[in-house]
Amino acid sequence: MIATLRITMTIAATMLLSPLASAQTPATQIPATQNPAAQSVPAQTPTAEIPSAQTFSPDQQHAIETIIKDYLVQHPEAVQAAMDALDKRQKEADAEKARATIIDNKATLFNSAHQVVLGNPQGSVTMVEFFDYNCGFCKRALPDMVDLLKTYPDLKFVLKEFPVLGEGSVEAAHVAVAVRMQDSSGKKYIEFHQKLLGGRGPADKARALAVAKEVGFDMPRIEKDMDSDEVKKTIDEDMKLADALGVSGTPTYVVGDEVVVGAVGLDELKAKLKAGQK
Repeated sequence: MIATLRITMTIAATMLLSPLASAQTPATQIPATQNPAAQSVPAQTPTAEIPSAQTFSPDQQHAIETIIKDYLVQHPEAVQAAMDALDKRQKEADAEKARATIIDNKATLFNSAHQVVLGNPQGSVTMVEFFDYNCGFCKRALPDMVDLLKTYPDLKFVLKEFPVLGEGSVEAAHVAVAVRMQDSSGKKYIEFHQKLLGGRGPADKARALAVAKEVGFDMPRIEKDMDSDEVKKTIDEDMKLADALGVSGTPTYVVGDEVVVGAVGLDELKAKLKAGQK
């Protein structure tokens, strides 16, 4: 709040000082093509300088500060308006940066050979989710994914590993990628995913292996594939994508050209899908 007040006071000071600056600023110049005299005489453009704090005496500075303070006391909504405008501008800048990053990484983000694809692999609309098996919000959002897959037969749902919540998350991600290597169709993988993410207690190597065994995967192969180059490449690729997109938490979704942060709920995800189909 203090920083915002300083910004607001700076803006107000600039507004108060602008009449002084305009008195030193030349009038609008007529283009040389419309001003014959300017064609023969080199234009002299004086440099206008806005008065700095050192330009005024201590009494003048005090008077200006008093005016600004009184204005903000009488109009506190100006501070909130400035904060809202700054927040809106930042969100617009973040959204534009995200759109550019999505375009630059489109192939890896939506069609990587290392990713899990659920639903319709040829679907006309794609949703990507970055998740962690130990993320409570991801657990809460799991039913949303299941509902979307049932509701939208044309949905391609891509899962990206983002194990950032400790060593157990990294171990579970290694097992999950090894599971995916046995089931490229995703039909058995989704059962593993739901049981591991939806179960109680922390996810780690032991629990992930137990779930894989319960679902019916080839366990000797799982044990072998867990430390394979494919697993390392998959997780490394997902982490780099997340970093490029500025993903700092889970779940984070990518729908169309938009990044959606958090367990926003089924209705919000449906709205984003609808917008992405346009």
